[in-house]
Amino acid sequence: MDVTPPPFQRLLDAHADAVWRLCRASVGPDEADDAFQETWIAALRAYPKIRDSSNLRGWLLTIAHRKSLDVHRSRARRPVAVGVAAEDEPAPASAAPAPDDEVWAAVRALPDGQRAAVTLRYAGDLRPGEIAVALDISEEAARRRVADGLANLRKDLRP
Repeated sequence: MDVTPPPFQRLLDAHADAVWRLCRASVGPDEADDAFQETWIAALRAYPKIRDSSNLRGWLLTIAHRKSLDVHRSRARRPVAVGVAAEDEPAPASAAPAPDDEVWAAVRALPDGQRAAVTLRYAGDLRPGEIAVALDISEEAARRRVADGLANLRKDLRP
């Protein structure tokens, strides 16, 4: 099925919030801007070559998920500080964290597959079939990853 894609700006306007939520939930507030921008740059480059535009939202969220994985990979390559000099100590946080920041921090601590599935399900609002396509796994595996991730979150977040 070949459906003509809408102008790119209309695509951006329609799906920017969903892409932002997915990036923020996946990589956290500090690095969400970079993942968000990289998602749209990659989408813009690939857009002229797109053949099937019947599920552009899923296509965009797949790109966002992959850009978020790139952020996680780059974290692993960064040098780790062994100490903080007195003049480099961070200033106290001025704003209280959002109530769901603790939950999303716990999601980011999940194993890769579970983190991806839970993020796509709840930040991206994708159904198990769409998660399966985005992660290149079976639908049953997508359901299992979401269920296992939720079980781990319940265990980690219960008082």
